[in-house]
Amino acid sequence: MGTRVLQGFLLLFPLLQPRGASAGSLHSPGLSECFQVNGADYRGHQNHTGPRGAGRPCLFWDQTQQHSYSSASDPQGRWGLGAHNFCRNPDGDVQPWCYVAETEEGIYWRYCDIPTCHMPGYLGCFVDSGAPPALSGPSGTSTKLTVQVCLRFCRMKGYQLAGVEAGYACFCGSESDLARGRLAPATDCDQICFGHPGQLCGGDGRLGIYEVSVGSCQGNWTAPQGVLYSPDFPDEYGPDRNCSWALGPPGAALELTFRLFELADPRDRLELRDAASGSLLRAFDGARPPPPGPLRLRAAALLLTFRSDARGHAQGFALTYRGLQDAAEDPAPAKGSAQTTAASPDGANASCSPRPGTPQAAMGALSSLHRCAHSPRLLDGDGCLHPRRYLSALGNRARKELRGS
Repeated sequence: MGTRVLQGFLLLFPLLQPRGASAGSLHSPGLSECFQVNGADYRGHQNHTGPRGAGRPCLFWDQTQQHSYSSASDPQGRWGLGAHNFCRNPDGDVQPWCYVAETEEGIYWRYCDIPTCHMPGYLGCFVDSGAPPALSGPSGTSTKLTVQVCLRFCRMKGYQLAGVEAGYACFCGSESDLARGRLAPATDCDQICFGHPGQLCGGDGRLGIYEVSVGSCQGNWTAPQGVLYSPDFPDEYGPDRNCSWALGPPGAALELTFRLFELADPRDRLELRDAASGSLLRAFDGARPPPPGPLRLRAAALLLTFRSDARGHAQGFALTYRGLQDAAEDPAPAKGSAQTTAASPDGANASCSPRPGTPQAAMGALSSLHRCAHSPRLLDGDGCLHPRRYLSALGNRARKELRGS
């Protein structure tokens, strides 16, 4: 089950974290109309894909049996589908969406434009006129571009931001670039990623911009509260991942809440260790998920390590955290939570190196072709494909159909 690029206005939130805050900090948690990560529990009444009802109307879920998701595929109502056309997120995507009447490009679904529903780390859809480019760092193009391919490329180059455009272009930049940036309607970022028909990568002259911390394989989270994603998010995590993150917000204890958790099997494992002693506090895997609700731990700092086996591939996890001033409460380990004897953490040497054939390896083939992103009429002979031609080539392949069951 793959995911696509989030689209949504961030009207109620600052574009960037306060200077000095670490990657992964949430923008005013609690204000969102949706679930803090992806709107999986959204049960509102938005039924259009554009702002204030100006976009395309959603189809009713009891009339979409030809697609993967319908009221018939949700008889218990677990996903909130039924005899209505309200936006929902039944497949663990990064924002609520709905099916729409087929467009000329063969598009069957779109994200719903719910202003306060967003994925932390996605900064929005921005205008890119090309003179100068909206993100001023290195750039490139690839016929295998996905969101994570671009994020990894910009992380490797040492930049704070990554932007995807026109389906095949990747740009890197820094906070200073956004000082002159102009937000565009979320629905302008509607181009399919060339490397993944189930993802969106900006639009014609439009950049979907992310903080590079999203889906990273390692990092140091020190903000008072924040969100941490599994490696490769919003893509599925890959095989043989060996990642670690240091979590040390101010306070005497930590509270974690898992917003998403889907690991492929018991061999894909997430461990939480006390950073000071190295003792194992909790461990979860594909057969033993974390308990529902907040998890409080008597540790001022944590080391989280995640390992996947050679098969890998699942949605992964997303957790929100906050530092607590009071370390008084920490209930006994929940039933089903794996426990072992204390051991020295080995996450310091954890790596997340690309393997042959992965999207990260494909990014090495990027070439510096700014003109591809700003010259939509270029033909194949010029080294790029027109985004609309690519969409047409997809014919009637519904992107949601690729997510299957």
